[in-house]
Amino acid sequence: MSKKSNNGTMKSLTPSQIVNELDKYIIGQNDAKRAVAIALRNRWRRQQVAETLKEEIMPNNIILIGPTGVGKTEIARRLAKLSNAPFIKVEASKYTEVGYVGRDVESMIRDLTELSVNMVKAEQTASVQEKADKLAEEKILDQLIPPVKNPVKADNTENEENEEIRNEKTREWMREKLRKGELDDKMIEFDTVASQVGMQVFGPFGADDMGINIQEIVSNIMPKKKKKRKTPIKEARKLIAQEEAQKLIDMDSVQQEAIKRVQESGIIFIDEIDKIAGGDKSKGPDVSREGVQRDLLPIVEGSTVNTKYGIVKTDHILFIASGAFHISKPSDLIPELQGRFPIRVELKSLTEQDFIKILTLPQNALLKQYAALLKAEGVDIEFDESSIKEVARTAAMVNEQVENIGARRLHTILTTLLDDILFEVPDKLPKEKIIITGEMVNTKLDKVVKNRDLSKYIL
Repeated sequence: MSKKSNNGTMKSLTPSQIVNELDKYIIGQNDAKRAVAIALRNRWRRQQVAETLKEEIMPNNIILIGPTGVGKTEIARRLAKLSNAPFIKVEASKYTEVGYVGRDVESMIRDLTELSVNMVKAEQTASVQEKADKLAEEKILDQLIPPVKNPVKADNTENEENEEIRNEKTREWMREKLRKGELDDKMIEFDTVASQVGMQVFGPFGADDMGINIQEIVSNIMPKKKKKRKTPIKEARKLIAQEEAQKLIDMDSVQQEAIKRVQESGIIFIDEIDKIAGGDKSKGPDVSREGVQRDLLPIVEGSTVNTKYGIVKTDHILFIASGAFHISKPSDLIPELQGRFPIRVELKSLTEQDFIKILTLPQNALLKQYAALLKAEGVDIEFDESSIKEVARTAAMVNEQVENIGARRLHTILTTLLDDILFEVPDKLPKEKIIITGEMVNTKLDKVVKNRDLSKYIL
């Protein structure tokens, strides 16, 4: 997709429309939705500003504060889909300070760039697919009906012309059969490019951490090897079309566009940022955690990172951080990093009423997912109103008594509730409608919920 269409997506969605789109998948959390909607719209607004001022407008990075399972990650993920922007989710606790063994914070930019390259490559492949399919078709026809090679003689010109006409007619007849799929199962032998052997780099840093594309360097030095393959024509068409599509794509322009997208519209979601804050004073100073914050600071402030596709400037990447902040608080982050996340939004814990909505309203609601899974077995399942209320009530109660994991509790409760049905449907249960009632929910979950020790492990 071109920059124009990418910007067009952002332009067509006003903040209120973005919120409406997020409402289809996420229940409640209006403050967080409004904050990210404004941040996304501001990205489009910046593109319309004069070039002299454009570089000065920095993204308003956001910290989402709230317990697990309330929709923090889902908000960021859906936002990225709406904007067709390169998006990755990383966990702050996985990174180590420079000098320690582990991933350095710059690797998140390299990962985002890799993802962006794959996005642009897929789009360009789709745009040349029709041409690639035609080229694959011609190659297969060349295999099925090799061109006629006659010695050139002055007296047999007419025979040659007749032979060419017959050959062309046969070719068109064969093309028709090929397009109808009548030759799909016929075996064919063809040349294909042998895949490059990967190289392992030993040491504390991998090739990606050094910003080097070793595979590309090796493939440029070594000649591409061909190997013979024998497959049915149906599979051969796909393989040859893939190769032809790769030849039609200009990888330099792919990389340039990918880097541009990362720099102008990339989104990085940093989860568990509270884990690198120094809030737990009882354990003493943790130099490593503060070190990760200090390494993260230049990335968020704006710096250049070497990737195997080129240099990426991070000045205008949008960073959305999130954390439960049970032990620490945002003010425990180093002051410089706090200043780079000016927008703070607190997400509310989910109530029983929220759980009822989560089970039924979103386009990807859990009950709709289970209904679709069982439909594959030819079984219709229906949850009556009392059962939905009972599942929501149980989730809220277990969250209160054991540990609050938000909407994720619904997954564990529904899995426990439907365990027997999901196991027995293929073999024992008749292929008919199953109605889940509140009484059935009580019967199945009552013992587990009442036994607090047991519910800790099961629910």
